Amino acid sequence: MAVVNELLRAEADGTLSFGNYELEVKSKLSDFEYNGDLYKVKTFKEITKLERNGMFVYESVPGTAVNNFFETDKEMSFKVEGIDFAQITVEAENGAEYKVYVDEVNVGTVTANLGGKLVLSVELSSGKTVDVKLIKE
Repeated sequence: MAVVNELLRAEADGTLSFGNYELEVKSKLSDFEYNGDLYKVKTFKEITKLERNGMFVYESVPGTAVNNFFETDKEMSFKVEGIDFAQITVEAENGAEYKVYVDEVNVGTVTANLGGKLVLSVELSSGKTVDVKLIKE
């Protein structure tokens, strides 16, 4: 996996890929239409953020590259790459519990806060992809 040089793209398998943690300067792409929604991405070495129709979807500190991002009302999955530990925040259902899998290992259950955000930390290293899956219980 590599960074997404075009910042945001739709994949042939129906997923999205976004983010470039190698950029020194913040870059953004707005009004990317996909499945009837408008997406916006902001990314560089310090942060990567994705919004759909003006609403929060994903954020990582520091920045990451995300490939094959897929979500339904019960599951979210993506492959992520970066250069260091990353704190990842994703949209979720207020107060719902999610099983978290990292590289197919169940690392526990996390409860989304009342603002509808779920926070997790993932150990990353450049050139290594980590698979993340969240399943609503």
